[in-house]
Order: sequence, then C-alpha cells, then structure tokens
Amino acid sequence: MLPVVGGVILLWKRSYHIISNEMKARRTSRPRPAADAATTLSRATIRAARFLALAQAELAPVIGVSTATLSRLANGQRQLEPGSKPWQLAALFVRLFRALDAIVGSDDSAAQAWLRSENTALGGVPLDLIRDPAGLVRTVDYLDAARARI
Repeated sequence: MLPVVGGVILLWKRSYHIISNEMKARRTSRPRPAADAATTLSRATIRAARFLALAQAELAPVIGVSTATLSRLANGQRQLEPGSKPWQLAALFVRLFRALDAIVGSDDSAAQAWLRSENTALGGVPLDLIRDPAGLVRTVDYLDAARARI
C-alpha cells in the first residue's frame, strides 16, 4: 500500500517513465532517407511549372525533354540525370521560378501574367524566350538583376 501523500506522485512518476520510454523508442526508429538530388530537382521543376500554370507541353521544350519523358518525371517514374543538359536547364528553370516568386511576393497570378506578357527589356514574351537555352539564361539573368534591386 502506497502512502497517501506520496502515492499520487509515485503513480505520476511511473506513468511518466512509461510514456518517456515509448517516446524514446519512436525517436530511435528508422530515420527517413534523404531525397537524392535527382529526385529533388525533378520534383522542384514539376512543382514550379504547376505554380506558373505551365502545361507539360509548354515545359518540355524549356528543359529539353519530350512530353513523354516529362510525363514520367511528373509521375515520379523517372528523374533528371545529374549533369545532363535537361538537368542544367531544369535547374535554371527552378532558379527562374524562385527569382520571379521573390519579385512578385509569391503572387502566382502575377507570376503567370508576367511569364505570358510582352517584356520590352527582354524583347519578347518570357514564355517564348525560355524555350531556347540562351533565352532561358537571359531571362534568369534579367530576373536576378531585378531581384537584386529589391
């Protein structure tokens, strides 16, 4: 029989130790594997395109892959190969998205409108320009310069 005064404290301490041990077991369970760079860039590219409301047929020429390959990327059945030309173009596309997102303050509709509107400084519609690697680089440079002023 437990003392009346200390009984409640002892029961609480026993309960606390049981919960504490259960929590420790969960922390030592298998750690989640870190995503590799190919998966990360592939997902980031698809996600950026969705925020910018780009169809797969519009994104495929930007990163230099077929629409079938892009469909497999979007479904997670394939990843971009590190160091390949599509990898480099996808990294630039994600960089474009991040710069534009910072400039418009995460306003997706403003970013979508900018991408589809005539830009006199760039000499064309950014969506048309980024289909060519040189146009993609020039557009990213333009956004980086504009972002530096903010």
